[in-house]
Amino acid sequence: MLSASPARSTAYLLCIAGMGGLLYGIDVGIIAGALPYLESTASLTWKLGAQELSFIVAAVLLGSVLSSLFAGFLADLIGRRAAMALSGFLFVISIPVIALADGYVPLLLGRLLQGVSGGLIGVIVPLYLAECLHARQRGRGAALFQLLLTVGLVAAAVIGLVQARSVETASQAAAALPEQLRAAAVLAAKDHAWRAIFWMCLAPGLVFTGGCLLLAESPRWLARRGRDREARAALLRTRTPAEAEFELAEMRRIPAARNAADPLLSRRYVFPFLLACLILACTQATGINSVLAYVVNILGRAGLPGATANAADVMLKVINALMTMLAVFLVDRLGRKSLLMLGSAGIVIASLAAGLLFHDTEAQQRDVSTAVAAMIENDSLALRMDAPTLQRLGAAAGAGAGPQVLTVAYAYGPFTNVQTLRSDDPALPLLQARRADAVQPDSVLGKAFRRLHLNPFADPAAAAAAPLTIESARLGALPPPERGWQVALAIAVFVASFAVGPGVCVWLALSELMPTRIRSNGMSIALLINQFVSTAFAALFLPIVGRHGYSAVFFFGAACSVVYFLAAAFLLPETRGKTLEEIEAHFAGAKAG
Repeated sequence: MLSASPARSTAYLLCIAGMGGLLYGIDVGIIAGALPYLESTASLTWKLGAQELSFIVAAVLLGSVLSSLFAGFLADLIGRRAAMALSGFLFVISIPVIALADGYVPLLLGRLLQGVSGGLIGVIVPLYLAECLHARQRGRGAALFQLLLTVGLVAAAVIGLVQARSVETASQAAAALPEQLRAAAVLAAKDHAWRAIFWMCLAPGLVFTGGCLLLAESPRWLARRGRDREARAALLRTRTPAEAEFELAEMRRIPAARNAADPLLSRRYVFPFLLACLILACTQATGINSVLAYVVNILGRAGLPGATANAADVMLKVINALMTMLAVFLVDRLGRKSLLMLGSAGIVIASLAAGLLFHDTEAQQRDVSTAVAAMIENDSLALRMDAPTLQRLGAAAGAGAGPQVLTVAYAYGPFTNVQTLRSDDPALPLLQARRADAVQPDSVLGKAFRRLHLNPFADPAAAAAAPLTIESARLGALPPPERGWQVALAIAVFVASFAVGPGVCVWLALSELMPTRIRSNGMSIALLINQFVSTAFAALFLPIVGRHGYSAVFFFGAACSVVYFLAAAFLLPETRGKTLEEIEAHFAGAKAG
């Protein structure tokens, strides 16, 4: 690398830093293909409920929240390059932890490690790109990070599709077996599928980790520590000697001016920090991560069968990648503000369309709570979607009847769960509600919070004698495939709008809006807010869907996207073609020179 030309060194920097986007995309997208099969292992073998499954999905985002707390500090302490290599190493070790998991705790731990890796990548890679790239390349660098993020999503979707077809083949082969053997064979195929999906993600983690070790350290990090000779050498990898000397002189001048700078609560720092936090929070409040994580389930409920939903998932991820390529072309031409307005407006329209399509279907579902409650015996419930059960619930059964979907939300005191059954599932799984499965043992965190008179975790003591109650039970026909493709089209517009606007511009907002003095820690806090919103959305997704339907989450995302559009239109300045110093001067109220 030392003897490479500036153009080749820049290409290598963009490639390896972009690989961080690939891992970030895998972090977010891999669960979509694995979840339908992981649900079988989790519910039938480990007896986990909807809330635990939501935590498994949200654990990546929670890990990102935790690592975002110290990502900026870590990047300042050990350097940008070492911190990126550490994030790759954490991703690598998370794969065997997940793929070899034999219960809830190791699976949750592995997903948390993936999240910690993703949180570090989300802060440090954009920070590294902003500090290493020339001003004319900054937009392209952030766009490439997002482009490879979408490639990660596509790769995750393709892996999921391959495994979906293998499960479908195994299910068809098992159809000739007796009932118990058929259920066991299908369960074994699904268990193997989700583990194989995670194993296939190991290679890119190894490439990113090894590649980071050959990168140069951030010249600005080196210059702030008085290591001018190393900073000059780092600049010379990607710049001509004249450009390197000019930028090094700027680095020496700017910190000296900042020593007597405004206080941290001045407008120079507070307004751009709050604006970046608002942009990042609205990005996740659109529901993008949850839609991508649950898209196979969403399309399955909308009416697309098995592997078709996985194929549609691949199509959506490809659209995401193609529109991101378009955004790479547009971001330094149309500008950040225009793309954010265009993208957020498209998300509003698409979310409303998907919400209305689901509302039309969900409005035709019947309340069968009384009939399901009548099946409770000894404070437990067990039912299959076979012909006798369908008759008890008042639904048509037989060869001429269409598939039916039953969603049951039940509770033992404060412990709630949601389960869904489809009558066309060849395994005819058992919906079973038992106190021993629903009421989880008390945790160290739960006890600690209760001692502080805070109670974010349900108290097992309150459920010890609480009867099983059916909070809601809704039965309805599975929509036809045509409705499923309509929802897929709405989600395609959603994903395309996100890709061309927020998907690229959010990383630029994160790195460009933050003034030099607070950039690393400010980016950590802003991404922390971003990941907190995403985690909360993902953790509540399944319970809300179980009680209120998919329409509720899409309508909520549309409302948040309206706020996003207004913020982009009236608060965000255009930063295209401006240096980081000129952007900072804008917020300080000074005239950019």
